[in-house]
Amino acid sequence: MANSEEKLITREGYDKLVAELEELTAVKRKEIAAQLGEAIAQGDLSENADYDAAKNAQAENEERIYKLENMIKNAKIIDESEIQADRVNLGHTVRVLNVETGEESTYKIVGSNESDPLNGLISNESPVGRGLRGTRLGETAEIEIPDKIIHLKVLDITRE
Repeated sequence: MANSEEKLITREGYDKLVAELEELTAVKRKEIAAQLGEAIAQGDLSENADYDAAKNAQAENEERIYKLENMIKNAKIIDESEIQADRVNLGHTVRVLNVETGEESTYKIVGSNESDPLNGLISNESPVGRGLRGTRLGETAEIEIPDKIIHLKVLDITRE
């Protein structure tokens, strides 16, 4: 039975999460510990801005580590050999035409943990990502987004 928390992710996205986790645990933790040590050496902690800043940085770092560990634990790396090359799917870059506006856009379909819409990385769980998945080259997907329905025609599908 599949884990209900399980999130699909590309190999590239998974590797980025692991690299960030390693950076935060191996490097950032040591830097913050050194900052805390210096602040404690200054004496009175009740009004020590350096100590407060280091404690805040430590809390933020540990929170991010916790989130990354959970993302990695619940990640399911997609098996790219099982993905049909002629249908839009996770890991594919797709160029589409908005039929209503005539505008072209390019998106890479990624797992929700690696989405970055401002940089063209859209989640497979987003309305557009969900609507495009399974669409073939030349087909038009009808996608319900807040306030309206859009029609995106698939112009190109590539796997990077």
